[in-house]
Amino acid sequence: MYAIGKDPKDGNAVYVTEIWDSKEDHDNSLKLEAVRALIMKAMPIIDGPPQKGQELEILGGAGV
Repeated sequence: MYAIGKDPKDGNAVYVTEIWDSKEDHDNSLKLEAVRALIMKAMPIIDGPPQKGQELEILGGAGV
């Protein structure tokens, strides 16, 4: 699941937050060739490498 947000102070900034069931699921996805190819396809439009964010324990919410 992804949460997409924009910065109200910067019309060119978009934030994409990945939401995974577990760290293990995320780590395993990065081993898949199809996922790696998709990441490489997206890199030209990303301003720098992805930044490691916070790891949170999600307690609930709409759509989760």
